[in-house]
Amino acid sequence: MGMQPHVLMITSPGQGHVAPLMKFAHRIANNGIKVTFVNSDFIHGKVVAVLPDEAAARGRIRLVSIPDGLDPGEERRDIAKLMESIERVMPGHFKDLIEKVNSSNDNEQITCVIADITLGRWPMEVAEKMGIQWVPFCPFGPGILALLLHIPKIIEARIVNSTDGSPLNDELVCVSKEIPVLNSNRLPWSCPDDARLQATTFRMLFTTVQIMDFSKWVLCNSFYELDSISCELIPNILPIGPLLASNHLGHYAANFWPEDSTSITWLHQQPAASVVYVAFGSYAILTQPQFNELALGLELVGRPFLWVVRSDGSAAEFPDGFIQRVAEKGKIVSSTGVPILCWPYYGDQFLNQSYISNKWKVGLGLDPDENGFISRHEIKEKIEELVLDDGIKANSMMLKEMARKSVSEGGSSYNNFRAFIEAIKH
Repeated sequence: MGMQPHVLMITSPGQGHVAPLMKFAHRIANNGIKVTFVNSDFIHGKVVAVLPDEAAARGRIRLVSIPDGLDPGEERRDIAKLMESIERVMPGHFKDLIEKVNSSNDNEQITCVIADITLGRWPMEVAEKMGIQWVPFCPFGPGILALLLHIPKIIEARIVNSTDGSPLNDELVCVSKEIPVLNSNRLPWSCPDDARLQATTFRMLFTTVQIMDFSKWVLCNSFYELDSISCELIPNILPIGPLLASNHLGHYAANFWPEDSTSITWLHQQPAASVVYVAFGSYAILTQPQFNELALGLELVGRPFLWVVRSDGSAAEFPDGFIQRVAEKGKIVSSTGVPILCWPYYGDQFLNQSYISNKWKVGLGLDPDENGFISRHEIKEKIEELVLDDGIKANSMMLKEMARKSVSEGGSSYNNFRAFIEAIKH
């Protein structure tokens, strides 16, 4: 029996990175290809801790981990520190892992490495030196990739500094007439309150330009019809999304926190399309005053809401009496094609807001005051505007249907995925 395809996948340590790549891993495994999935030791521990035993036992994906260079108790919400440690420590451990896997069974050697593009060059460099095919995976949309390819021109035009990406002028950045513009202080690497994080992120994103230049494909968690203009600007892009949890059966090892099953029961008790869903991902942290305004804004709206508050100690305290006052309308949980209210924090979220609000018109953005603060009244007004806008609802349903068609048999993402599977099998 000849050597079977064996894909090794490695992801950045964020919920929005682990989840789509794990969904992609399941789709690959469903096509009879062996998959080994690599997390950092820290994220691996979180994922395995909330994975039901029966799911772990019957899973067809091997879960492994390597150190990220930080001690177990060290703060990982310092993203710059974490990124620098990963780049310094992980390449050696990644190489050792591949060698260990390859020496264990001649018929199961690694034949392809799929790496989160936000990790930078090192996974690809390790794979290339070992003679293994490599493919970058992009968890965000093609608009960001098109913008990143534009970085040399942005630097040449003296819009941003070439070393840390800080804005030199207050200008609008335009990649194409059909792609939403961004202000120079709201680019994917913009972190005006954290110069170290901005410089680290800018350097990491700049390397993706070189990765795209040398890769045969750039896998992307999007679909062609959603942003065809950006796709046309990236010759080797292969959109294979949207990657949905419903594409496979059972549990999948990508959750950082336990699922709250009571949410489903509670949602079924609410009128259709009446619930406001609130979540801020695995990194965003609100100040106590801003947290209070969000809570009081939700209370002012008076609609049912489901609010996901992380259980890692990063959340602020609820205003006095809030929990009791909203007990009948709101549900607060510690884990877990609708209109969207955008509150961007970091990375691709700024461009996402422009697409959602201005191009696709499936949501609205929140407008901060002159101090960057978003009031409870702004939150209330935008939620009410959002839920009453039939045009936004119609656009949301249209995009949902477009996405469904793209991953169905004969759709663009379906065909791209089939072509990719055939390529790595032969």
